[in-house]
Amino acid sequence: MNPQTHLAIDGYVDAIPAPGTGWGTTRFDLIHSPADADRIAPDTVYACTTGDPRIADVLLREIQPGDLVRVTGTLTQPDDPEAPAHVTVDGLEVLEAAPASVLYDLVLERFGNYVVVFDADRDQVPVFTASGRWVGEAANSDAIGGLIEAYEEGGL
Repeated sequence: MNPQTHLAIDGYVDAIPAPGTGWGTTRFDLIHSPADADRIAPDTVYACTTGDPRIADVLLREIQPGDLVRVTGTLTQPDDPEAPAHVTVDGLEVLEAAPASVLYDLVLERFGNYVVVFDADRDQVPVFTASGRWVGEAANSDAIGGLIEAYEEGGL
């Protein structure tokens, strides 16, 4: 038998919350850091789920990784000491939103009436018109000019 406790935990959402196994359910991991910074203790990870459709909707639409939240619910200790404790969430409060993420590896560059997207992780270069119409994907940065020429000549 697993002991259960009702409590409130403040922590950071670890990854984008995911839909649960049934309608109106969601699952996510919460990372709780010790309040005493001088104390050497590891962060605690809680595996969280909710069956409340209102909370699930907020988690799926509004919560992002890094958001500081307070969850209230029932904590269940697993039989396996290596497994994270499980929290069945019945209350959620956003304490602080994560700062907007910065895309370091993406660069948008304008070529006249065209916009290209350079991604450090890919050789291919997506090309759009400045108004947002898809032109195509150049195989590499050297092929951008040819792709734009073909588009302008109606060849695409």
